[in-house]
Amino acid sequence: MFRMILFTQWKWSRLTLSPLVVAAFALPVFSVQRAGNPQTTPWEARQLLSSLESWGVAYPVLATTIALFMAMTAWSADHRGRHVYALSLPIPRWHYALQRFGAGALLLGAAVIALWLGALFAAGTASIPAGLHAYPTAIAVRFALALFLAYAVFFAITAGTTRTAGYVLAIIGGIIAVQVLLETAGVHVALIPFIGDRLILWPGPLEIFSGRWMLIDV
Repeated sequence: MFRMILFTQWKWSRLTLSPLVVAAFALPVFSVQRAGNPQTTPWEARQLLSSLESWGVAYPVLATTIALFMAMTAWSADHRGRHVYALSLPIPRWHYALQRFGAGALLLGAAVIALWLGALFAAGTASIPAGLHAYPTAIAVRFALALFLAYAVFFAITAGTTRTAGYVLAIIGGIIAVQVLLETAGVHVALIPFIGDRLILWPGPLEIFSGRWMLIDV
C-alpha cells in the first residue's frame, strides 16, 4: 500500500517538484559565482562572504516552499474526495496518515540529495580563497533538517479540515489585530517581534531557519 501511495504522490507532484529539485541543485552553484580567484585580498574575501550570506536567505525560503508544496499535495486528493477513500480503508486513520507523511518525506529526499550534489559540485569547482573552507555536507544536513521540520508543520496543518486551517489563520490574524489595536491606542508592545523571536531564535523550535547559511566560511 505504501508503494501505491508513494507512486500517486509522485504522480501528483512531479511537474512542480522536478523544477524545485533542479533549483536545489543550482542554488549552491550560483552562490559561488564570485569565488573565482584563490589569491584574493582580504577585502575581496570579505565581499565573497557577504555575497554568500545574501544567497543564504534563499536556502530556508526554498526549503519552506518545497515543504509547503509537498504537504499540500499529500492531502489535496483526500480533501477533494472528502476523505471517503481514506475512511474506507481497513487500516487505522493514524496508519494511513503516517504512510502519507512517509511518502512525502521520501520524495523530499530528492531535493536534499540535489542540493548536496550541487554543493559538492560548487565546492569542487570554486576557487576558494586561503583561510576559507567549504561545508557542502553541513549545509545539506541543515537544509534537510529545515525541510523536514517545515514539512512536518505544514503536513499537520493541511491534514486537518478547512475549519482547522481557518482556526490557525484566525489565531495569526488575531495576533496581528491585537498588535494594530495596541499601536493605535498608543501602547507600544512588540507582540509580533516577541512571538517571532521565541519561535526562530534559540531555543525556539524554528531556530534552524535563522542564522547564517554559508556554503563557504572561515
